[in-house]
Amino acid sequence: MDKVTCIAYLLYTSSKNQDIQDKAIQLLNGDMSIHDLKRDQSVQTLILMAESLIRKNKIDKTQIQVFVDKFMVVEV
Repeated sequence: MDKVTCIAYLLYTSSKNQDIQDKAIQLLNGDMSIHDLKRDQSVQTLILMAESLIRKNKIDKTQIQVFVDKFMVVEV
């Protein structure tokens, strides 16, 4: 899994805030960048925690795949 997908998953699952979950889905689909999110004060701390978990390899890749299957928009 790439870093952006992992961060999107961790953002989505770490917050009950609908706005943050929407931003996580936008990140997953490429409608928003990590750089854009880091400028948003409400998400900065969550991104730093997500990056820390990724470095420590403390994420369930199966759950990430389920997240991607559910929310990624595929254009044909």
